[in-house]
Amino acid sequence: MKIAVITDSSSNLSLEYIEQQKNLKMAPLMISFNGDFHRDLVEVDYKTVYSKLDSTKVTSSIPSREDFENAVDELKKDGYTDIIVITISSGLSGTFNSFNTAAQDMEDINIHMYDSKTLSMALGYIVRKAIASIEEGKSVARIIADLNQLRYEDSIALFTVETLKYLRQGGRIGKVEGTIGDFLSVKPVILVNDEGVYVTKSKGVGIKRTLMSMRKELKNKFNDDLIDVTIHYGNNIEKAENLKLKIEQSFNTKNVEMVQLTPVLGIHTGPEMFAIIAKRA
Repeated sequence: MKIAVITDSSSNLSLEYIEQQKNLKMAPLMISFNGDFHRDLVEVDYKTVYSKLDSTKVTSSIPSREDFENAVDELKKDGYTDIIVITISSGLSGTFNSFNTAAQDMEDINIHMYDSKTLSMALGYIVRKAIASIEEGKSVARIIADLNQLRYEDSIALFTVETLKYLRQGGRIGKVEGTIGDFLSVKPVILVNDEGVYVTKSKGVGIKRTLMSMRKELKNKFNDDLIDVTIHYGNNIEKAENLKLKIEQSFNTKNVEMVQLTPVLGIHTGPEMFAIIAKRA
């Protein structure tokens, strides 16, 4: 058995990391500017998306079937017998269902679908875990068990946004509580729940208190456990750096990295966003 992984660009993994893994392929989600489609991360950068959000009709779409099929074909040519396909939450995108449908037509390869029920580096961590488990020689069943442990027990994904406007425009508002976020500077702390949709975990008045609330949720989840943390940001790197410092001072961290949110997800958050993605180290 020779196992590979396919994911999508919402995993927020760098192109450099992906290229370094011989058994990993990435199918980019698509970004449309007034109906003109481009591949996320590969053909579109953060600056372009944020500059067009309020002046152009910017939308996102699932990866092309051709990109998925090409990834499968390349792995088959390289002798892989099994592929674990790990996608953005089916509660937030049609990517899982699209890949699952395409997989039904694939021959001479075993395709195992995994709905991460999450996104961004929370998905990225799951992909990294799959790659590590493959290197350890584990079976597909054991790898899936590892992914479930990480997703549902050992990680958390928390977000906040300056405005709910972009989530509403993209139809991704989910169970996030609505209009109060537009008044009195009340910001939601958004959790990706076990069903893979956004819910309001708590709230804060102003971004400073909201980030404090996010750190409190992190403490409730992990207490003093050793953790890895990724901080996502839009266009405010200074505030992200300050958040990184506070997390390093307040938690038992192994690694803390700052990663700008991938362009296709920025469509739905807007530029003023922050996320704390963490897992047990």
